[in-house]
Amino acid sequence: MFMYFDSPEVFKERFISKLLSSYGDTVESASNTKKYIVLQKLIRSEANIYANETKSRIAKQEAKELHYFSLEFLLGRMLANNLHHLGVYEMVEDVLKELNIDLNELIELEKDPGLGNGGLGRLAACFMDSLATLDYPGNGNTIRYRYGLFKQVIINNEQVEMPDNWLSIGNPLETRKPDEAVDVHYYGEVQVGVDEKGDLTFHLINPETVRAVPFDMPLLGQDTKTVNNLRMWSAEPTSDIPANTNVREYMAKVEDMCLNVYPDDSTEGGKILRIKQEYFFVSAGLQRIVLEHKRRYGTLDNFAAKHVIQLNDTHPALAIPELMRLLMDENGYTWDDAFKIVKKTFAYTNHTVMAEALEKWNLDYIKRLLPRIYMIIEELNHQYARYVLSLGYDQDFLESTAIIQNNHIHMANLSIIGSFSVNGVAKLHTSILEKDVFRKFYLLYPKKFNNKTNGITPRRFFLYTNPELKEMISNKIANPLRDLNVLKELEKHAYEKEYIDAFLEVKKARKEKLALFLKKEYDIDLDPNSMYDVIAKRLHAYKRQLLDIFYVISLYLKIKEDPSFEMTKTTFIFSAKAASGYYFAKKVIKLINCVAETIRNDEEVNKYINVVFIPNYRVTVSEVLMNAADVSEQISLAGKEASGTGNMKFMMNGALTLGTLDGANVEIRDLVGDDNIVIFGLKSDEVEALRANYRARDYYERDPEIKAIINSLIDGTFSSDKNDFLDIANEFLIRNDEYFILADFKAYKDAHRKVYEIYNDKASFASKCLINIAKSPYFSSDRTIEDYVADIWHLNKIR
Repeated sequence: MFMYFDSPEVFKERFISKLLSSYGDTVESASNTKKYIVLQKLIRSEANIYANETKSRIAKQEAKELHYFSLEFLLGRMLANNLHHLGVYEMVEDVLKELNIDLNELIELEKDPGLGNGGLGRLAACFMDSLATLDYPGNGNTIRYRYGLFKQVIINNEQVEMPDNWLSIGNPLETRKPDEAVDVHYYGEVQVGVDEKGDLTFHLINPETVRAVPFDMPLLGQDTKTVNNLRMWSAEPTSDIPANTNVREYMAKVEDMCLNVYPDDSTEGGKILRIKQEYFFVSAGLQRIVLEHKRRYGTLDNFAAKHVIQLNDTHPALAIPELMRLLMDENGYTWDDAFKIVKKTFAYTNHTVMAEALEKWNLDYIKRLLPRIYMIIEELNHQYARYVLSLGYDQDFLESTAIIQNNHIHMANLSIIGSFSVNGVAKLHTSILEKDVFRKFYLLYPKKFNNKTNGITPRRFFLYTNPELKEMISNKIANPLRDLNVLKELEKHAYEKEYIDAFLEVKKARKEKLALFLKKEYDIDLDPNSMYDVIAKRLHAYKRQLLDIFYVISLYLKIKEDPSFEMTKTTFIFSAKAASGYYFAKKVIKLINCVAETIRNDEEVNKYINVVFIPNYRVTVSEVLMNAADVSEQISLAGKEASGTGNMKFMMNGALTLGTLDGANVEIRDLVGDDNIVIFGLKSDEVEALRANYRARDYYERDPEIKAIINSLIDGTFSSDKNDFLDIANEFLIRNDEYFILADFKAYKDAHRKVYEIYNDKASFASKCLINIAKSPYFSSDRTIEDYVADIWHLNKIR
């Protein structure tokens, strides 16, 4: 079956031989770093053989391929995951033990690849895992960032951003392919001419050119020989720099291109760098796809029949005019014929309903940086205008949906107009897109819109990282590794003592493992006998981590005020990064840490409450945290969270969801029933109805508890500097509480009372958790991929 892992003897011989040939070291003399690299290279060699076989099957079957274009892929560490996928984890562990090597020590050397930031990137990674597992041809396309977003450390209770040098010992899984490099052009002037047929020609002269070099990383699935590919593009200087170029300045620009994901765009230079990044990876990716297609088929006429390109949010939207350019300028297609191909090739996934998060770029930046692309976008806008007016829509309709508005290019509008499919990522989210955010587009293109509720890979986030739960289910029902749907059987046994006791033992073991992990990594102390109440996600005002810490403050004030007050001991766990330029979010992080410090040093309070902030949230942390949680906080303002995927990971590992009716929480509630989830707060339609007359200061003036909480921010309770949290207080006293924290606070408190009632009845708590696990297969990314395949991609398996 395998070349390098065929048997313990073969693997042992290959490992020792590779160590010697690569480094001139024996097992006894080699460092753990060398052993780690050699093991990863053996996996890469094995995977590359299967990757070649996969390509051969695709070519032989002339199969349609998916290309997933995403600015980020938040993969997580790959070594253990790939060994599990290959089915050789235990064998490798045993052989290495014979050689006095601890596999866990090698696993700990790996750093999370710094290729992403949040849920959008994690979704992309889950999709790649499921595509390979299900034997579908689907490849990723992104940038090879040299540094991650940043490594978050907490100093004096504040977030400090440090370089995330994830490539410090290289990435042994990747292969650099300089022979497949392409040039990407910026600036310059468009020279318009006429060919011998009388057709216009367009040539970019005197551009600034960057060489795009691909690094490929194999993407394995579970128990399959299908291996797909993540192509990461790296910017390098071109070999023929014009003679009048300032070489030092040019090299610095090239260096910046792939420095890290989401560079600060608060300046003009930062905005231009983001546009350069977005064009860089889509241009490079499309050039290679077009070249390979022509080599295989000799024509681009069937391009859309053989390729579907999924735009993961608007970051890759420039792929639409870029494919137009490649078809027209380099392959002689007319505008109409090129656009027919383009419209059948692209599909667009939207990830936000927030207007401020819908990308738009200054027209002048695009015109200056990408002059030919600007011309194509301008013509796309003209063609769209003619189409809309021909249908009888008025000027207001046109102006509000145009690609170009108020000297800006609206990337979501470009994505919708240039795609054959537009999908949201949860039922509520898609409904809001259709009825509100993109209502006019939905009137124009009703057949384009569809919902694809997100999913998570059950392998990384349950089957491989929660062995206790997997073993419990295997022993009592069947092995969920082969068929996740066996989890559904748990519902029949959710009230049986045998299952309740077994689950509580699993939860206890996972809570103890989290306590050990945090003690080792951060010297953080947890009491596994307390209730773990967890909120772990990107720090943003709409996600309302502030609501959670306000509740903690209310408990702190109550305990200080009433010495007889008692409560279930609770560990409130926060983990989140704030964008480096997001001042308010960083202040919230400081508040959480200051509250944590105050409580930690107060013996009256810390016997009931512990507040923990886990720094540098990443996939590796989530793999330990999510299966230890008792309570999963999903408390965004209703109507703001597109879907969420953390809610699914917590649910699959047996946590009780405390949340608003937002994103995929709605679908979790529909599946598990009202008795097995704790829902609170305003619904999305109620939020909008209340907005016009909402006055946050009324809550402050009329509710003594809310007044005390906000006053504690500015009276020195949690900081000797009374101005430290003034901006947070002013969010309610002056800026009117945009995300309705005060409006939902009482309901949130009541919801916590219900959570404590459930948790303190251990049998009831376990039963509800078991039902959540039983209903979780719906949220597998395998199901999501099958939905995409059936409705959008129309791929065939390539077994």
